[in-house]
Amino acid sequence: MAKLTQAAKVGLFFLASAGAGFVVYRQLGGGVRGGAGYTIHGYIKDATGLANHSRVTIAGIPVGTIEAIKLENGRARVDVHVQKDVALFDNATLGKKSASLLGESVVVLTAGTDDKRRLKEGDEVSSIVEAPTTDQILADVARIADRVKIVSERLAESVGSQEGGDNMKKILANLADATEALNVTIRENRESIKQTITNVDRITKDGEPKVAQILENVRAVTGDLRDLMAKNDPKSTTKEPGDLRQTVERINRASSSLESSLAHIDSVAGRIDRGEGTIGKLTKDDALINEVQGVAEGVNDYVSQLGRVQAVVGLRADYNFLAGTIKNFVELRLQPREDKYYVIELINDPRGKTNFTQTDVDTTNPNEPSHYRTTTTTTTDAFRVSVQYARKLNVGRGISLTGRFGVKESTGGLGLDIHLLNNRLAITQDFFGFGESTKGRYRVFLGYEFLNRLWLIGGVDHLFLADRRDYFLGLQLKFTDEDLRAVLPFSGGAFTSGGR
Repeated sequence: MAKLTQAAKVGLFFLASAGAGFVVYRQLGGGVRGGAGYTIHGYIKDATGLANHSRVTIAGIPVGTIEAIKLENGRARVDVHVQKDVALFDNATLGKKSASLLGESVVVLTAGTDDKRRLKEGDEVSSIVEAPTTDQILADVARIADRVKIVSERLAESVGSQEGGDNMKKILANLADATEALNVTIRENRESIKQTITNVDRITKDGEPKVAQILENVRAVTGDLRDLMAKNDPKSTTKEPGDLRQTVERINRASSSLESSLAHIDSVAGRIDRGEGTIGKLTKDDALINEVQGVAEGVNDYVSQLGRVQAVVGLRADYNFLAGTIKNFVELRLQPREDKYYVIELINDPRGKTNFTQTDVDTTNPNEPSHYRTTTTTTTDAFRVSVQYARKLNVGRGISLTGRFGVKESTGGLGLDIHLLNNRLAITQDFFGFGESTKGRYRVFLGYEFLNRLWLIGGVDHLFLADRRDYFLGLQLKFTDEDLRAVLPFSGGAFTSGGR
């Protein structure tokens, strides 16, 4: 009975092994290969790990088997039998993927898209996906390891010593201090930075139409320049002479005239050298030479004083919140000394310039008083002009006061400026407009130089008149113009001739 039991066990084990083998065959080969289908092929560089009857998968699902692997023209041709219900198209791909750590590989397909031609028996898959081999990966890892070794050796030489360690501690300490200081600065000025960015954004939005107009003007100018160059292009088929060609011809005529003028100058210089004429006598007469020298010294003194004059130009734009308008200022400050200067302003105020005219009327009309006075108010869009004289007084500890008087926006006016923080913060007050309203016009604003030469300005205008009161915010750019100072003597002569 014991022998019969042992034989039964052997028989049962044999049957179980046969069943398991059948199941494995159905999973790995028979289940995929069985049934009708079609065969396609592709060429890969390396067929290591592939074997006949190995699985072919799409998205990890077996859809066929490898029928044959052979060498053609130095590449491995892989013939793949695919089930008939699996559709492959012209843009399908074929590749190899490792299935286990033991070196076994399988063929991986992608079906492609149904907008392409469907593959049939004997077609080739032209899109091959080449995966890196184990040897390539090991070679790349070896190269990376060599470079890591070099970097670690350099790092050990730099930081591994006592001096390197101390330097690294100092660098980290300095970085921590700098980060803390930057953090404190950002927290302290967060609100100011936010307001500044908001103001700049508002100004850029208001100026967008003007920028578009400027770009349109630039486009027109470039178009005119292109037309001008086309007229002067030697390859152009038009016979019309261009402006550049006419300009060159004028230059040629001017050079001929210059040669003639040089000949006359040479003749005049000869007469002067011989002492003929008024200029010739001047070069020979000592008394006249002394007088000319005195005049030259006086001119030199004048030029020396003029050289000390600073010309400060200010460009400013204010946005009036209630009126919804932009007011522009162009300021020229002539400062011969530190404690005094002269201010000339040209103002473009969208609200215009208001004038009051009073007229006395005498009449015999019995329906009207025999004598009465009429007042006429006229508002025009003319520019306003300011011309003021200013004196500055230093109080001490970075504080100074500046008093101004003269014409302020085309009316008589006074002003007082208080400068703080070494002239980086200014409180400005103006009292003017006595001819425009009975109470006058009082304006006060605060200016802060948050960047070099760039001021942020905000304040209140018409403080005493509730119906005209407005709040404004603006930017002002101030800079010293050396070239403008050089032309001041000539501007005086131009004003004089204009007055005549």
